[in-house]
Amino acid sequence: MASYKFLLLILVFAGAFIQYINGKLSPEYYSSKCPNALSIVQGEVIAAIKNETRIGASLLRLHFHDCFVNGCDASILLDDAPGFIGEKTAVPNNNSVRGFEVVDQIKAKLEKACPGVVSCADILALAARDSVVHLGGPSWKVGLGRRDSTSASRSAANTSIPPPTSNISSLLSSFAAQGLSSRDLVALAGSHTIGLARCTNFRARIYNDTTIDAVFAKSLQSNCPITGNDNNLASLDLQTPTYFDNLYYKNLLKEKGLLHSDQELFNGTSADALVKLYASDTFKFFKDFAKSMVKMGEIKPLTGSQGEIRIKCRKVN
Repeated sequence: MASYKFLLLILVFAGAFIQYINGKLSPEYYSSKCPNALSIVQGEVIAAIKNETRIGASLLRLHFHDCFVNGCDASILLDDAPGFIGEKTAVPNNNSVRGFEVVDQIKAKLEKACPGVVSCADILALAARDSVVHLGGPSWKVGLGRRDSTSASRSAANTSIPPPTSNISSLLSSFAAQGLSSRDLVALAGSHTIGLARCTNFRARIYNDTTIDAVFAKSLQSNCPITGNDNNLASLDLQTPTYFDNLYYKNLLKEKGLLHSDQELFNGTSADALVKLYASDTFKFFKDFAKSMVKMGEIKPLTGSQGEIRIKCRKVN
């Protein structure tokens, strides 16, 4: 009997070890460590979206902005502190990224269920997936086992996250620097089928761009004047801003992309073909989006003994 228990212990240990060979993430990572982890995250995400539909897009964006800065390590969640500068005040994030309170709530529930087990980085990855699914989009298996960083880089956030003024070449370069292809770029841009953008991020487009439908531009100008009202909001997808579908791409075909960087995906380059494909085939968009989200979620994760499992996502232990 004792030898059987010893053998069982070895097998459990081996299974956990296999999940980390070559730093690979595993969808089953918490199956024994914290069996209810995924359902806790999902439940909190759904409750948050029911309270404010926009938060789904915000949680998805948090994962993107995290992964593009030194990998998917939850560095974006760290608050500034004496002697420590985080990424929240970087230009792409300041007064823009949101959803931190929801992450705090999820983390608190997980700490109560399984203290010190589930990382903040994995919370971001799961919350992004669960948000997309709840808003009508595709699902995918989220690799888990990331650990949390003990550092952050505002300078890297300022240079690694592509701004809304980006042209197609700079977008391709930004994504290539993360190991992501042009297909990944166009597919992941489809996340703009949900969510809102601030006037300051599309003002130049609606007054200066030539690759924009004139009626569309005019319709936005009363809410976003040439000066002032920087924080006024507009939907990235005017038709269905709270439903995950392929209308984002259909809008690009009509030169109705809200951001300059959006319309750059359909502006006489090789990206045009993918925009047309996704505009005509929701299934193909969903399939490629899910595949690219998995790929993005695997950007330089901390695993094994790297980093830590933060007790509170806003500060290192």
